[in-house]
Amino acid sequence: MKFLDQVKIFVKSGDGGNGSLSFRREKYIEFGGPDGGDGGRGGDVILEAVPNLNTLIDFRYQQHFKAQRGQGGMGRDRTGGASPALVIKVPVGTEVLAEDRETLLYDMDSAGKRVVLAKGGDGGFGNAHYKTATNQAPRRADPGWPGEELWVWLRLKLIADVGLVGLPNAGKSTFLSRVTRARPKIGDYPFTTLHPNLGVAEVNGNEFVIADIPGLIEGAHEGAGLGDRFLGHVERTSVLLHLVDATAEDVAESYEIIRGELEAYGGGLDEKPEIVGLNKVDALTEDDVAEKLAALKAVTDSPVMALSGVSGYNLQGVLRTLASYVWDEPAKEEDERDKWAPLTNDED
Repeated sequence: MKFLDQVKIFVKSGDGGNGSLSFRREKYIEFGGPDGGDGGRGGDVILEAVPNLNTLIDFRYQQHFKAQRGQGGMGRDRTGGASPALVIKVPVGTEVLAEDRETLLYDMDSAGKRVVLAKGGDGGFGNAHYKTATNQAPRRADPGWPGEELWVWLRLKLIADVGLVGLPNAGKSTFLSRVTRARPKIGDYPFTTLHPNLGVAEVNGNEFVIADIPGLIEGAHEGAGLGDRFLGHVERTSVLLHLVDATAEDVAESYEIIRGELEAYGGGLDEKPEIVGLNKVDALTEDDVAEKLAALKAVTDSPVMALSGVSGYNLQGVLRTLASYVWDEPAKEEDERDKWAPLTNDED
């Protein structure tokens, strides 16, 4: 399934049904009088958040949504039937923006949430509605009221507890594949990840969702690389895991590049709790690891942890620390053996 997280759609609710202009005509009834019924109400356009979707790909093939108009009124004082609502299903975490792409109309942040995007038009009155003592044979019947129509942008922000950020090839996808059952594309070249991936990690019987997004490079907020649009998928997270490649010449510079992009993006990402993970430490000597850990600690006040997604070193410790932020509980103490403890969910 292809990933699509932003799309523009047109919605129109149904027009109301026309009122009926009718008079009672029956044998042996000399003065039947008006009996035209009112028109039915047009259908609403409703947006519903459902938990089994994680992309807006369906909207690539259909961008126009129109509800049915109400049924017209009929003689014998029969009111036209109202049209059913048109329900558009979107993934949980979808934001509905006005046509200017800045004004937030609705935030579909919970499963089952429903909002009326466009209200259907009311039905027109039939001539029976206008009958009075002084106007006993009205010849007036109203057309139905038009429905609402508008263009809106749908922007998906994935619902996750932990967000992975870092430069390309920092090992984010490898980390996700080792601690969850997700199987993202992994390669030894930059920008292997072209769209966000989700995985569910388990710690002590509890689960939380991890979001992996494409790597950032310097100048991403100006459009360099894949840009910084994918950062929207980690705006809702409780904590960020900032992975730094231990084999880089200057790990402090790698860290500061990403921090600069988070600040330039905004959205409060630079203020989120963060854990800095020095990844791929299995490729270095102990002295080199200690030196690079010290370099990272010199430029950040966030916790700095050594790990290796390939060998599995300290993955359990990192997960426990992340879980402490997600569930707001202190991480339990661990000994050196725990750093090599096998994960319970990294088997196929």
